[in-house]
Amino acid sequence: MIDLSQKKILVTGGAGFLGKQVVQQLITAGVPEANITVPRSREYDLCQLAACQEVVKDQHIVIHLAAHVGGIGLNREKPAELFYDNLMMGTQLIHSAYQADVEKFVCLGTICAYPKFTPVPFKEENLWIGYPEETNAPYGIAKKALLVQLESYRMQYGFNGIYLLPVNLYGPEDNFDPRSSHVIPALIRKVYEAQRDGATELKVWGDGSPTREFLYSTDAALGIVMATQDYDSSDPVNLGTNSEISIKDLTELICELMEFKGDLIWQTDQPNGQPRRCLDTQRAKERFGFEAKIELKQGLKNTIDWYRANANSIT
Repeated sequence: MIDLSQKKILVTGGAGFLGKQVVQQLITAGVPEANITVPRSREYDLCQLAACQEVVKDQHIVIHLAAHVGGIGLNREKPAELFYDNLMMGTQLIHSAYQADVEKFVCLGTICAYPKFTPVPFKEENLWIGYPEETNAPYGIAKKALLVQLESYRMQYGFNGIYLLPVNLYGPEDNFDPRSSHVIPALIRKVYEAQRDGATELKVWGDGSPTREFLYSTDAALGIVMATQDYDSSDPVNLGTNSEISIKDLTELICELMEFKGDLIWQTDQPNGQPRRCLDTQRAKERFGFEAKIELKQGLKNTIDWYRANANSIT
């Protein structure tokens, strides 16, 4: 186990939705706040090599969470940006960390890296059996390339890099922008606005049949910090709950929790995305003892309560 209390730790994306939780978990694990560095995008463009070289100086550990990411809408609108930004940020940061003798690099991958038709539950060894779902492929492949880079750097240079694959995240302070949000915050905002406007129906993309697995943000952060302390291998590791729910059932659950009584209108001309997503989480449990704690219903309640309290300040 690494004693994090004596380490200087860089957390890219540390001011974001997941990053704030990771920073808090690091502090809980004994890291002095002064030892945690969070580079801000307005000061450091991590798509530029010079910025990557600058931020890794004098750091012992890098936790790379920064990403250009969004839901199906953003993936369809900006596939080139998602591919380029995520590839350039990751590959240059890894190389800069290696050159700067960083002790450990923790890279966050994506569930979108898995093939479109992966046997369920998704096992890490199935990452390479096919092509990702088309709308997610540019983002997913860019992130999966970082796994290959870390494996290569470990093999040739002995560089300690690990790769984690979190399932869909959600929780308070998520991205609720309808142009780029994922399914849970998008649905919560839709229901909230329907209630506010007195609407009697709610339009939802797709036909409701795909399944998804969701991991509460504090659980994800805990898993990341546990892996930072205890995991040292080139094998990628899933972070999830090993439980799936259909989009139809999820939508109905959110409507129930928010007491929305209107009709659901399924927009079947819009894409469904990947047919099923559910992770095998055994490796995380065996390798560093991680198991998710927050049940979906409780996590949704927390997220809904946060959004209702902050909706007026969210554009």
